[in-house]
Amino acid sequence: MKVLVAEKPSVARELAAYLGARRRRDGYFEGDDCRVTWAIGHLVGLKEPQDYDPVWQRWSLQSLPILPRRFELKALDDPRSRAQLDIVLGLIRAADELICATDAGREGELIFRYILELGGCTDKPVQRLWLSALTESAIAAAFADLRPASEFDRLYAAARSRSQADWLVGINGTRAYTVRFGRGVLWSLGRVQTPVLALIAARDDEIHQFVAEPWHELRTRYRKVWFKHAAERFRDPQAANALLERVRAAPLTIQGLETKEERLPPPPLYDLTSLQRDLNTAHGLSAADTLQYAQELYERKAITYPRTDARHLPDSMHAELVATLRRLGRIERFAPWIARLDLDALPRSPRVFDDTKVSDHHAIVPTGNAPNGGHALVYEAIVRRTVAAFYPACRREVTTVAALVEDVPFKARGTRVVDPGHTVLEEAPARAGTAPRGRRRGAARDGEDAEGDSDQELPELRVGESGPHQPEVRSGETRPPRPFTESTLLGAMETAGKLVEDEQLRQALKARGLGTPATRAAILETLIRRRYVRRERRNLRATDLGRYLVALVRDPILKSPELTGEWEAKLEAIQTGAMDDGQFMAEIEAFTGELVGNSQPLPIDTKRLGACPRCGAEVIRGSKGFGCSSWRDGCGFVLWQEYRGHTISPSQAAELLQRRICLGPVPIEGAPAVLCLTAGGAVLHLQVPSRADQAGAPPQRGRSPTPPAPASNTEAPAATPCPVCRAPMVERRDAYGCSAPEARCSFRIPKQIAGKQITRAVAKQLLTKGRTRLLRGFVSPTEPSFAARLHLREGRVELEA
Repeated sequence: MKVLVAEKPSVARELAAYLGARRRRDGYFEGDDCRVTWAIGHLVGLKEPQDYDPVWQRWSLQSLPILPRRFELKALDDPRSRAQLDIVLGLIRAADELICATDAGREGELIFRYILELGGCTDKPVQRLWLSALTESAIAAAFADLRPASEFDRLYAAARSRSQADWLVGINGTRAYTVRFGRGVLWSLGRVQTPVLALIAARDDEIHQFVAEPWHELRTRYRKVWFKHAAERFRDPQAANALLERVRAAPLTIQGLETKEERLPPPPLYDLTSLQRDLNTAHGLSAADTLQYAQELYERKAITYPRTDARHLPDSMHAELVATLRRLGRIERFAPWIARLDLDALPRSPRVFDDTKVSDHHAIVPTGNAPNGGHALVYEAIVRRTVAAFYPACRREVTTVAALVEDVPFKARGTRVVDPGHTVLEEAPARAGTAPRGRRRGAARDGEDAEGDSDQELPELRVGESGPHQPEVRSGETRPPRPFTESTLLGAMETAGKLVEDEQLRQALKARGLGTPATRAAILETLIRRRYVRRERRNLRATDLGRYLVALVRDPILKSPELTGEWEAKLEAIQTGAMDDGQFMAEIEAFTGELVGNSQPLPIDTKRLGACPRCGAEVIRGSKGFGCSSWRDGCGFVLWQEYRGHTISPSQAAELLQRRICLGPVPIEGAPAVLCLTAGGAVLHLQVPSRADQAGAPPQRGRSPTPPAPASNTEAPAATPCPVCRAPMVERRDAYGCSAPEARCSFRIPKQIAGKQITRAVAKQLLTKGRTRLLRGFVSPTEPSFAARLHLREGRVELEA
């Protein structure tokens, strides 16, 4: 009797149908010579500390670090999982031969091997079924290529090492920080989630302490073409205006024309991360929802296996892909796209087919009929990208024009699309004469608009022609970095925090990413569920709770995305046999010991204030604050004594400079708060953490129809309708928000804006009149206190000084 174990009931159903096991039993399908059963995800996990030693039941620093001599397994406590596990264990113990048919990857291998080990069946003969799709042809090919499970021992070693490393870092880190800094809060740390949280907090700090700098740009209009001064922008408006007066009366003369043809090749096929990023950018779909839709499409035989990091196909899939495209060509909405392909001679482009760039799984491509609902959005994106891969490159002519006014150089740039190629498949396709949407090079700099960008159409210009022009000085301000969205955060996680846009470099850095394509969405949702991160429309921002945790963790290694990315690369090395798993675990155990030791607050050196967070020089006390001793060399760091009505004492200044956080609460605007210092030297105050901050956490799914529960049932203010969708407003713990589901409307008025508490009366005035009276008490990195109005503009709350 053969027993086949799948990862999910839906996959087991397809495999059972293929094998002819049509008799449905409790927890499995039965055929004449086989039984097909399933897990429900993970059924077995590592034991908890108290399962090894009752002494470890109590959380104490004396028991740390907890390092089991040998990791042991146990059934998960969930009753449904336990019932299915009992069925699976009974079947595999009675079997003569086993087939592992869990998902083809690290986690799928771990699910099966843990069941095998707990059941005491490691000596039974086992074969591995490696599936990349659930079509009948793919299942038949996989059964024809069954391999001994021993060929996947290295994959299991990597999966087991990942599981045990996460246990060691998570258990020890969480206990150490919760015991030391609890305040009734469970401080959850993780090998991957903590660096991701640190990434988000660091970006928020950059935005908070950003100081806008004015710029002034000389440009001129000649024959409806905008020419820019061929030099850096001016910081001094007088210098810009002086040059303006110099060129105002003189004619502009064309000095040179240069035209080059650029080719923009089609984008590569999707892997999971690029699919999640594109759907988040284009449609606001969360990474978790994209993964769920893709997984369900796979189980419906509509696409290939989605949890992949490959962007190529094996050469052997050429004929199968041609057949798939023929089927899709009979579907009305895809027919116009596929009609332009010569399916009788579909090229074997190395950008699509490359055996050397495919390991466990290939890129995501369609396999079956089109679905409906949210699945259709994901499916159509995959079809669009697959078809586009065989379209020609986008060809465009880029013309650069050099001009002089007196001896002042100007330049202009224009673009003409010769052949839009693959860009006709974009949701807003490019037209001849304009640059393709979403593929523009030389994108507008901060403050630019369409008049000054590189996509303007040029008339016929000749070298030597001259004529009048209309010069002007255009002014603006530099812009702060943008908050992370799920798309940009996934990109940062993929490259271990390095924000790299070059596709080749991104691929080279993939092996050193944070997490895996299959786990990144879950990591983000865990941070949101634990209230360390919140969604603001499409942006991701660290909460006070998350910032507090990042400030507490003084061990830079735990917060380092680069190092955690290196760990992921080592797991890959274990999988390929290039590294011993014992060596990896020894490194993790050593790090765990350091993690526990470094959880103790850094002792304060009372003989000094501390180092400047900007340049590293010593900080000295002045008459109104604490400043950098290298001020003569240009360092302008100052920690002002007065902060929001609180006077920072020398001991608190030393604590901020040396620890980056004052652990003792201080009164800020009548409420207790915790002061912390960002890496750039800006002071922030955080709400004192409490158990209530983690209560009523929002649902895990990114687009859940149910918003977080309000702090009270009081409508806020006075049942005023939402200015965006007209649903009633409600008062929540940290904002006045729309009562509609977040997927439909996410309008909110934060209860604190630029350091000022926003009362119900102010919120009501803003909602009813669209603008408030002049309010005092706002603060910024450059102004300790300023007055401004709140203004509603296009569904956003903005400060109007």
